Amino acid sequence: MTTNSGEGIPQAELDRLVREAAAAAARAAMPPQPSDESAAANDHTEPERAVQDELDALLAETQRQTKAFTAGADEIRSAAQAYQLPDLSFGQPAREPAAIDLIGDVELDLRIELGRTAMRLDDVLRLRGGSVVVLDKLAGDPVDIYVNERLVARGEVLVLNDNFCVRVTELLATQP
Repeated sequence: MTTNSGEGIPQAELDRLVREAAAAAARAAMPPQPSDESAAANDHTEPERAVQDELDALLAETQRQTKAFTAGADEIRSAAQAYQLPDLSFGQPAREPAAIDLIGDVELDLRIELGRTAMRLDDVLRLRGGSVVVLDKLAGDPVDIYVNERLVARGEVLVLNDNFCVRVTELLATQP
């Protein structure tokens, strides 16, 4: 059986050889026919020898391919070098950070939420001037402050010069 250097035995060829070896082994394992013992002995020795020869050839080819593969892997390992990472330690920044003034004009959505409630559609349709909607927070509870739909702080509601305002009482840790 010949193969190109560096290539293995095709799977289809291996399957065929294994099937043939199994069939020959099954034939060799069959008991001899009682008619003529000397003829039966000659019949079984020939197939057994053929099966054994084929199995030996398959084993030798498999061992040769395994050695070739292992040698190729050793060559790759010896040629490979460890990747050297650059120094990632914390130190002085390479340059001064850009001034925050560059992004000072960016508009953000700021929302203060007094509380929430869930209502059915028919209850919403019955709302009129003077209707009372009960929220899930009590009077005096802190309100939530959202920037671009992200909770960033909590605060308390105040009245200053007849205007509502919110004093920030707690900044929440930013999450990645």
